[in-house]
Amino acid sequence: MRDKIIVLDFGSQYAHLIAKRFRRLGYYSEILLPSAAASQFEKAKGIVLSGGPSSVYEKDVPEFNQEILNLGIPVLGLCYGHQLLAQTLGGAVSRATVGEFGISFLENSGCEISPLFKGVKMPAQVWMSHQDEVSVLPPGFKVMGFTKDCKIAGMQNLQKGIFGLQCHVEVKDTPEGDLILGNFARYCGMEVNWSQDEVLELIISDIRKTAGNKNVLLFLSGGVDSTVAFALLNKALGQERVLGLHIDNGFMRKDESHIIGKRYRDFGFENFITEDASGSFLQAVYKETDPQKKRMAVGENFITVRNKVLESQNLDENNFLLAQGTLYPDIIESGGTKNSKTIKTHHNRVDGIQKLIEKGLIIEPLKDLYKDEVRMIGKKLGLSDELVYRHPFPGPGLSINVLCSTGVLDNPGEYEEAVKKLPECREKIKEKCRDISLDFELRCLPVRSVGVQGDFRTYRFPLVLDFSGKAAGKEKGASNTLDLLTEENWQKLEKISSEITNNFKSFNRTVLCFWEKEGCRLQEGYCDKGRLDQIRAVDAVVLEVLKETGWYRKIFQHLTINLPFASCKENCSIVLRPVISEDVMTARFANLDRGVLKMIIDRLVNLDYIDGLYYDITNKPPATFGWE
Repeated sequence: MRDKIIVLDFGSQYAHLIAKRFRRLGYYSEILLPSAAASQFEKAKGIVLSGGPSSVYEKDVPEFNQEILNLGIPVLGLCYGHQLLAQTLGGAVSRATVGEFGISFLENSGCEISPLFKGVKMPAQVWMSHQDEVSVLPPGFKVMGFTKDCKIAGMQNLQKGIFGLQCHVEVKDTPEGDLILGNFARYCGMEVNWSQDEVLELIISDIRKTAGNKNVLLFLSGGVDSTVAFALLNKALGQERVLGLHIDNGFMRKDESHIIGKRYRDFGFENFITEDASGSFLQAVYKETDPQKKRMAVGENFITVRNKVLESQNLDENNFLLAQGTLYPDIIESGGTKNSKTIKTHHNRVDGIQKLIEKGLIIEPLKDLYKDEVRMIGKKLGLSDELVYRHPFPGPGLSINVLCSTGVLDNPGEYEEAVKKLPECREKIKEKCRDISLDFELRCLPVRSVGVQGDFRTYRFPLVLDFSGKAAGKEKGASNTLDLLTEENWQKLEKISSEITNNFKSFNRTVLCFWEKEGCRLQEGYCDKGRLDQIRAVDAVVLEVLKETGWYRKIFQHLTINLPFASCKENCSIVLRPVISEDVMTARFANLDRGVLKMIIDRLVNLDYIDGLYYDITNKPPATFGWE
């Protein structure tokens, strides 16, 4: 048994990410429930309390064994964990006047010097996602950091070796986070005792143990997750025991299935088949407008197709496990750990999959990993860059990028309330845009998109920020917005977006308007072949330009979103959503070069069905990557 850092999981999206960060730094880490008995902390050198979706003063909070704090082991609380330490040890927690979501800046001027901040340059950029705050310090604690909206963003009791930070140091958008976590590990007396090679060996061993003498059928989307899972299964079990099933569900990008097959064959994979099931998937989501139900319908149909393939291939169902390229964020966002909340139901966590899991018929080699770890393993296995660095593309494909509507708002009261907030929003933006000479307009799109704030799902309206000068009715492509997008103004726009979503609950996204045709309104529109062909054409244009200009590898993913907001039901509006991320848990919108954007816009102008073009300038949180 080796020395370790224990992470207590209070249901945060980020709990597993904390453990991953320690492992990446070379320190072995494990996750336990916060109710774990003291006997489970043998060989623990440090304890980290994760964030979580609850408020510490609520009734139904995760059970916490307070005896853990008496073990004499250094403790670090993050976000909810920071607040829980304060309340448990005699301080107080209350609702913050201003919640913080996204980037903030931690300062320690005049504060007690902390060993956690050794080598950290202040003020330090940090990532926040909280609505509550520590309002009163516990006895014996001193402030070690603050932000403009949070007076106790860090606290410590050096005599007891207990620390609390309101920010998420485990995410990429806290650039000094690894240094802070490394400082904590060294404070705990940890020595380097972990490596990526051991991770690969453990996964291979676990596959062989889980599979036993059974064969494996893998859902093979062509994305990096299922591709790496396929390579791992082949390495562990041999190609003769593994069958990859690529299902053309009708939601693929332009020519996607053909390209995927060629890339696999070029690499040497021969143990895969392709099934065209597009008709059944289109029927499964026919006229469905609820995003959750649509995801579930897609997920359940995968099981139906899997069963038909087993039958048509004369494969013994009892001798085949079903493999998936599930990652840990999929499990967390689907509410798959004890204390987590559902953000969105992933297709690989629908009821049919859960039943197979309960029967022991599912194998998920990547379930404890994040996207960046998966890519590193893919490179260790010798996979080509084309396979490993392809932009993520989920199993439901473009279906979850096509927003659907009956043409009638199902929540007119909420929309009217959002519209009433526009004048107040305008005043807030004018405070932040004093150096931007162009005037602007605000609108509220009559569609809702999913977001995540404080580990909870939100379902709110996007606010349109229009610097085009009466863009509604303006000629396609004739937008002043492009001229605005200097490096300095990108930073201002990010700050504006954060201010809006932090201060106005009606909105969880901010989008820039490039153009919007006069007379656009909410239309009846569903996930059918017509709208899918629209989004396929736009997506192909954007990805083509990104590859031509070298931007494809500079960003993590580009999502093209199709909105049923247009002058007629045959047309649509399009949202460009390029993001930069490392592990999917957090992301920043990408600041595409103006020349690149102009190339995209010049080509999209020729598509006559696009009545509106927008650019999503929202980070995660408060938004998610996609809109459903």
